[in-house]
Amino acid sequence: MKKLIVIPLVAAGMMAMTGCSKSPVKETAKVDAINLANLDTTVAPGTDFYEYACGGWIKNNPLKPEYSRFGTFDQLNENNQEQLRTLINELGTTPQEAGSVAQKIGMLYAMGLDSIKLNKDGMAPVKEQLEAIQRLGTKADVAKMVAVLHKEGMAPFFALFVDADEKNSSMNIVQMYQAGLGMGDRDYYLLDDEATVKVRDAYKQFIKQLFTLTGASPEQADAAVNAVMKIETGIAEISFSREDLRDTQKNYNKIKLEEFKARNNPLDWDVYFESMGLMEIEYLDAKQLPFYDALGEFMKNVSIDEQKYYLAFNLLNAGAAYLSDDFVSAEFDFYGKIMSGKQEQKPRWKRSLSTVNEALGEAVGQMYVTKYFPASSKEKMLELVGNLQKALSERIAGLEWMSDETKVKAQEKLSAFVVKIGYPDKWRDYTALEIKDDSYWANVCRSNIFEMDYMLQQAGKPVDKARWGMTPQTVNAYYNPTTNEICFPAAILQPPFFNPEADDAVNYGAIGVVIGHEMTHGFDDQGRNYDKDGNLTDWWTPEDAVRFTERADRLVQQYDNIIVVDSVHANGRYTLGENIADQGGLLVSHLAYLNSLKGKETPAPIDGFTNEQRFYLGYATLWGQNIRPEEILRLTKIDPHSLGKWRVNAALRNIDTFYSAFDIKEGDPMYMMPAERVVIW
Repeated sequence: MKKLIVIPLVAAGMMAMTGCSKSPVKETAKVDAINLANLDTTVAPGTDFYEYACGGWIKNNPLKPEYSRFGTFDQLNENNQEQLRTLINELGTTPQEAGSVAQKIGMLYAMGLDSIKLNKDGMAPVKEQLEAIQRLGTKADVAKMVAVLHKEGMAPFFALFVDADEKNSSMNIVQMYQAGLGMGDRDYYLLDDEATVKVRDAYKQFIKQLFTLTGASPEQADAAVNAVMKIETGIAEISFSREDLRDTQKNYNKIKLEEFKARNNPLDWDVYFESMGLMEIEYLDAKQLPFYDALGEFMKNVSIDEQKYYLAFNLLNAGAAYLSDDFVSAEFDFYGKIMSGKQEQKPRWKRSLSTVNEALGEAVGQMYVTKYFPASSKEKMLELVGNLQKALSERIAGLEWMSDETKVKAQEKLSAFVVKIGYPDKWRDYTALEIKDDSYWANVCRSNIFEMDYMLQQAGKPVDKARWGMTPQTVNAYYNPTTNEICFPAAILQPPFFNPEADDAVNYGAIGVVIGHEMTHGFDDQGRNYDKDGNLTDWWTPEDAVRFTERADRLVQQYDNIIVVDSVHANGRYTLGENIADQGGLLVSHLAYLNSLKGKETPAPIDGFTNEQRFYLGYATLWGQNIRPEEILRLTKIDPHSLGKWRVNAALRNIDTFYSAFDIKEGDPMYMMPAERVVIW
């Protein structure tokens, strides 16, 4: 599940659709709560519970060439994609009013499918942008171009967005975040192990190939490679590590704009902020503030010509997926094959659908919930959330390591949770977004400019707490600390996550744990630093903070000891927040389930499994997946979530009731001595 901390929100809207509660809903086929074919009973639960619970699914769902990882999330997303494809194709069966949101959806989708036009256009859609970069001659010119590219959806040097001020959460503030790395993480530039060097060499060839496709000479292409690697390696060397990025206080640096401009000058800041329309702001949050100071020093040794190559690469890298097949193939060969281990591209319709979802997400989402999301699911979810809140409240009250003083604050925060389920109450208006028949890439740029303009307009204004951070058709969930909200989009409220036909044990083990997971994010190593109003403030006694950290550090060590592939270990510090949330979700949901049984007879076994066993099987089912070694290495660098296998095995080893449910005994590989088990929430 995704956790939103400092991520720009993307949404969309459709005025013409009716509310989903009044609309017909497609009947959902009955799905077995626990599919026995998903199990591998040749493996004992105490030996490897993940293989026991998911081994059959893993065998029956081999990786397709287009995937580097395929799990239950992906399986559900594929079903959603087919539904969305049907909805969008239906738009083409009848004429749509020019300029209507339906026409925009249909037109953008069709342009992504038009391989003939895309290949005929070649590099033409980026030609004018490239020529504009080539004309840059001064530092001021570069600053203006950086602003242009930021508005068009790229992030050279750094990223800028507008979000809640973390110490004044009711108001929005301009925020700047380190960025500028084409490979996504600093380790790819700084480490010299065999796997990393292989990726880095392939990246250099990718840069060269993109410039060659634009007609650059071999000498120019080599110069581009040298310039890009020089700048990106320099950025990597001064970037915060993944672990440092989790330090909420270290990454809050509110500063007056004039003071920020005076202390460093990697760009002509006056030109940049004027180009962004932000000269009137008084403050900004410069997040990784030392990064900009160091960037200013580094840029003293970077020529304008080198910066031009770097900006041109940012443009080509962003645009490649929306150009002719030779650009698309180059982009896929590096990011798909080399970095992730994929064997072939997703079909064109899936890629085009992804573009539409990014550009007109809420508009598509409104169509989706109108047809596919029953109001009853929302009602059931509200009930479950209420039950989980009560259970977490009970667990907080019973914590032996936390003082009464801190418990009061924790309870206040819990009771103030905002719950969003299914879809927004108000949809985005897309009237101002232009979709034209000039080029696919031009439309992508316009949609990004539309989104950035919308975001920039929020600077200095009150936070819109009705706004969603995910579209309804997203198979995911999130907690946002600055609004203290948990959100469960419509698309995740389907089997195996939520099954109206399933017994309570399975639903509590599945969607119940998802709910508990997001709730626990409010109290993980990052979330615990925000109060009930979403402000970054310390509400803990010093003693309780120490006790929390002691327990968290022990959990870090558990995951650090995991070998994910070959000799590569998991990163327990980087994944700490998600690991705390997994554990908390399991404990809270299990208690909520037990509470639901009070006054009732213990449910009879189903398919030979007790209710307790079905709870844990319901949870494990969520994480069945096949994954390529390349993707394991990539995700270990960039993903704050543990791999699926360890979200099961590593998490469950800390849960006492799991041991009794499956009779796990000392000597079993799944067994962990009670004194070594970590319980935080």
